[in-house]
Amino acid sequence: MCGRFVSASPPGEIARYFDAEAPEAALEPSYNVAPTNDVYVVLADGRTRRVTPMHWGLVPRWAKDPSVGNRMINARAETLASKGAFKPAFQKRRCLVPADGFYEWKAVPGQKRKQPVYIHRPDGEPLAFAGLWEVWRDPGASDAEREAGGGSLRSCTIITGEPNETVRPVHDRMPVILPRSQWDTWLDPDVHDLEVLGRLLVPAPPSLVALRPVSTEVNNVRNKGAHLVDEVDPVPEGELPGQSSLL
Repeated sequence: MCGRFVSASPPGEIARYFDAEAPEAALEPSYNVAPTNDVYVVLADGRTRRVTPMHWGLVPRWAKDPSVGNRMINARAETLASKGAFKPAFQKRRCLVPADGFYEWKAVPGQKRKQPVYIHRPDGEPLAFAGLWEVWRDPGASDAEREAGGGSLRSCTIITGEPNETVRPVHDRMPVILPRSQWDTWLDPDVHDLEVLGRLLVPAPPSLVALRPVSTEVNNVRNKGAHLVDEVDPVPEGELPGQSSLL
């Protein structure tokens, strides 16, 4: 899965990297983006790309309220074409979710606590997560609210799939990371062939990402600072269950 990631690059830099128009409003840099936060996504209308903020946690159009999105921060690549909550967006509303890196938690033998790991590109370039987006309209909104542009929520989800060899020792899922050569196809709203799109959702090359242990401070979503991605000494392995410290 992908439950935390880093989005600290300025929106202008993100826009230049993705050959897109910059957003009108900037989000605060965060080294600990959590579900329900607003995040940047890259969209295309067939002519231009643009970077825009969205709520992280996809809210389907049929949802009674936005809380449904709390359970839809990720979408499994294997079931996009069969899940009613994701299939319409898979067909028509695809996006990229830029990230500087993401976190996972690795089990440590003999320890109850896990070691947070920061996963990033060795060259420092952004990652392009495959994503989906939706527009939810509040059924309880008044006509005046709708006329003023309110009563709606744009939300997104990050697609996950099988891990590559680098991530597999840490977790059995990872975000689908799309290379630049596939961005046009993925973002094109006129591409509706689910088999063609499904073939893009494969593990990234192992060399694309590197791992480093980071502080357990990242466990607390209130911590957002740059120090969270600094390398630390890993949690030491302890005694395995049933082992004795006596020789």
